Amino acid sequence: MTSATTTARRGGPVVGLLVALWACGLIATAAWWVGIGLRQWSVSYGDATGEVADLRRRATLALLTFVLVAVAGPVLIALVAYHLRLVRTAIAFLVLAVGLTVPALPIAVHAGRDLDPAPAPTTPGPPGHCVEHSGGDTRCPGG
Repeated sequence: MTSATTTARRGGPVVGLLVALWACGLIATAAWWVGIGLRQWSVSYGDATGEVADLRRRATLALLTFVLVAVAGPVLIALVAYHLRLVRTAIAFLVLAVGLTVPALPIAVHAGRDLDPAPAPTTPGPPGHCVEHSGGDTRCPGG
Protein backbone atom coordinates (compact mmCIF):
# COMPACT_ATOMS: atom_id res chain seq x y z
CA MET A 1 0.00 0.00 0.00
CA THR A 2 1.29 3.45 -0.85
CA SER A 3 1.01 6.48 1.35
CA ALA A 4 -1.34 8.20 -1.13
CA THR A 5 -3.81 5.33 -0.84
CA THR A 6 -3.57 5.38 2.93
CA THR A 7 -4.13 9.14 3.03
CA ALA A 8 -7.13 8.86 0.71
CA ARG A 9 -8.68 6.16 2.88
CA ARG A 10 -8.15 8.19 6.04
CA GLY A 11 -9.37 11.37 4.40
CA GLY A 12 -12.70 9.96 3.25
CA PRO A 13 -14.37 9.96 6.68
CA VAL A 14 -12.99 13.44 7.42
CA VAL A 15 -14.48 14.85 4.23
CA GLY A 16 -17.70 12.93 4.89
CA LEU A 17 -17.94 14.45 8.36
CA LEU A 18 -17.40 17.93 6.95
CA VAL A 19 -20.12 17.36 4.35
CA ALA A 20 -22.50 16.20 7.09
CA LEU A 21 -21.68 19.28 9.21
CA TRP A 22 -22.21 21.53 6.19
CA ALA A 23 -25.60 19.94 5.48
CA CYS A 24 -26.61 20.33 9.15
CA GLY A 25 -25.55 23.98 9.05
CA LEU A 26 -27.66 24.56 5.94
CA ILE A 27 -30.68 22.90 7.53
CA ALA A 28 -30.25 24.83 10.79
CA THR A 29 -29.93 28.24 9.14
CA ALA A 30 -32.84 27.50 6.78
CA ALA A 31 -35.01 26.48 9.75
CA TRP A 32 -33.96 29.67 11.58
CA TRP A 33 -34.94 31.77 8.55
CA VAL A 34 -38.29 30.01 8.11
CA GLY A 35 -39.03 30.35 11.84
CA ILE A 36 -38.46 34.07 11.68
CA GLY A 37 -40.68 34.26 8.61
CA LEU A 38 -43.49 32.47 10.44
CA ARG A 39 -43.07 34.84 13.38
CA GLN A 40 -43.26 37.81 10.97
CA TRP A 41 -46.45 36.38 9.54
CA SER A 42 -48.09 36.12 12.96
CA VAL A 43 -46.90 39.56 14.08
CA SER A 44 -48.08 41.21 10.85
CA TYR A 45 -51.68 40.85 12.05
CA GLY A 46 -50.94 42.89 15.18
CA ASP A 47 -50.09 46.53 15.84
CA ALA A 48 -46.41 46.10 16.76
CA THR A 49 -44.63 47.89 13.89
CA GLY A 50 -41.35 48.02 15.80
CA GLU A 51 -41.37 44.25 16.21
CA VAL A 52 -41.99 43.75 12.49
CA ALA A 53 -38.92 45.87 11.67
CA ASP A 54 -36.82 43.91 14.18
CA LEU A 55 -38.00 40.60 12.73
CA ARG A 56 -37.21 41.82 9.22
CA ARG A 57 -33.67 42.64 10.31
CA ARG A 58 -33.30 39.23 11.98
CA ALA A 59 -34.61 37.49 8.84
CA THR A 60 -32.04 39.35 6.75
CA LEU A 61 -29.27 38.25 9.12
CA ALA A 62 -30.51 34.66 8.92
CA LEU A 63 -30.51 34.82 5.11
CA LEU A 64 -26.98 36.22 5.06
CA THR A 65 -25.87 33.46 7.44
CA PHE A 66 -27.46 30.84 5.17
CA VAL A 67 -25.68 32.27 2.12
CA LEU A 68 -22.37 32.36 3.99
CA VAL A 69 -22.73 28.73 5.14
CA ALA A 70 -23.82 27.64 1.65
CA VAL A 71 -20.73 29.11 -0.02
CA ALA A 72 -18.09 28.74 2.71
CA GLY A 73 -18.87 25.09 3.37
CA PRO A 74 -17.81 23.75 -0.03
CA VAL A 75 -14.74 26.00 -0.03
CA LEU A 76 -13.63 24.61 3.33
CA ILE A 77 -14.36 21.04 2.23
CA ALA A 78 -12.40 21.59 -1.00
CA LEU A 79 -9.40 22.92 0.95
CA VAL A 80 -9.42 19.99 3.37
CA ALA A 81 -9.89 17.47 0.56
CA TYR A 82 -6.99 18.97 -1.37
CA HIS A 83 -4.81 18.87 1.73
CA LEU A 84 -5.73 15.18 2.14
CA ARG A 85 -4.79 14.60 -1.53
CA LEU A 86 -8.36 13.96 -2.62
CA VAL A 87 -7.94 16.10 -5.73
CA ARG A 88 -11.12 15.05 -7.57
CA THR A 89 -13.20 15.67 -4.46
CA ALA A 90 -11.54 19.06 -4.00
CA ILE A 91 -12.28 20.03 -7.60
CA ALA A 92 -15.90 18.89 -7.29
CA PHE A 93 -16.47 20.97 -4.16
CA LEU A 94 -14.67 23.95 -5.65
CA VAL A 95 -16.95 23.81 -8.70
CA LEU A 96 -19.92 23.53 -6.33
CA ALA A 97 -18.70 26.58 -4.40
CA VAL A 98 -18.37 28.63 -7.59
CA GLY A 99 -21.81 27.46 -8.72
CA LEU A 100 -23.34 28.51 -5.41
CA THR A 101 -21.53 31.84 -5.42
CA VAL A 102 -23.26 32.97 -8.63
CA PRO A 103 -26.78 33.18 -7.10
CA ALA A 104 -25.43 33.99 -3.62
CA LEU A 105 -23.80 37.29 -4.58
CA PRO A 106 -26.98 39.13 -5.65
CA ILE A 107 -28.82 37.75 -2.62
CA ALA A 108 -26.06 38.94 -0.29
CA VAL A 109 -25.93 42.38 -1.91
CA HIS A 110 -29.70 42.81 -1.60
CA ALA A 111 -29.68 41.60 2.01
CA GLY A 112 -26.78 43.93 2.80
CA ARG A 113 -28.80 46.85 1.49
CA ASP A 114 -31.69 45.82 3.74
CA LEU A 115 -29.41 45.84 6.77
CA ASP A 116 -28.00 49.28 5.97
CA PRO A 117 -30.86 51.26 4.39
CA ALA A 118 -30.34 54.66 2.82
CA PRO A 119 -31.03 57.56 5.18
CA ALA A 120 -34.53 58.94 5.03
CA PRO A 121 -34.86 62.18 3.08
CA THR A 122 -35.05 65.17 5.36
CA THR A 123 -37.41 68.07 4.85
CA PRO A 124 -35.72 71.44 4.67
CA GLY A 125 -36.26 73.68 7.66
CA PRO A 126 -36.71 77.43 7.68
CA PRO A 127 -33.88 79.41 6.10
CA GLY A 128 -31.10 80.50 8.39
CA HIS A 129 -31.08 84.05 7.04
CA CYS A 130 -33.56 86.88 6.57
CA VAL A 131 -35.81 86.52 3.52
CA GLU A 132 -37.47 89.61 2.11
CA HIS A 133 -41.11 89.22 1.09
CA SER A 134 -42.71 90.95 -1.88
CA GLY A 135 -44.00 94.45 -1.28
CA GLY A 136 -40.93 95.65 0.59
CA ASP A 137 -42.17 94.41 3.93
CA THR A 138 -39.29 92.83 5.79
CA ARG A 139 -39.86 91.11 9.05
CA CYS A 140 -36.25 90.64 9.92
CA PRO A 141 -34.98 91.33 13.39
CA GLY A 142 -33.36 94.72 13.53
CA GLY A 143 -34.97 96.28 10.53
